[in-house]
Amino acid sequence: MAAYQTIVVGTDGSDSSLAAVDRAAAVAADSGATLVIACAYYPASQDEVDRAQEVLRDEAYQVVGSTPAEDTLQTARDRAVKAGAARIETVPVRGEPVESLRNVARDRSADLLVVGNRGLNTLAGRILGSVPSEVARKSGVDVLIVHTT
Repeated sequence: MAAYQTIVVGTDGSDSSLAAVDRAAAVAADSGATLVIACAYYPASQDEVDRAQEVLRDEAYQVVGSTPAEDTLQTARDRAVKAGAARIETVPVRGEPVESLRNVARDRSADLLVVGNRGLNTLAGRILGSVPSEVARKSGVDVLIVHTT
């Protein structure tokens, strides 16, 4: 099997997703691949973000406006550099996570998509679906689900 050429990893700023970034960066470093870090978001005002974070509490990492997406991507890029990735691109994507990751993987001709396992074994994840399970089922490329929880 040839080494991966382009690896896409999704991050939302959560510890779980940043652990997935670390693993994706290590794989990219080992294979000399380009690492594409994507962050899906919906634009929101600071008031909307604050209200949502108050309601969501522990799930508030999911609340991202366009500026926090850039901050999240910079944090992820810094971690990827520390993990040894040499060629790194960041992509803020307006939309929901699963479709956004699939679109980035398709647009960049990725041969590996990396996500954390957060939500995979939760009751809500089993009933409603989770990002890792949906990505694995729908992506059309190799998927690495990193054990991060």
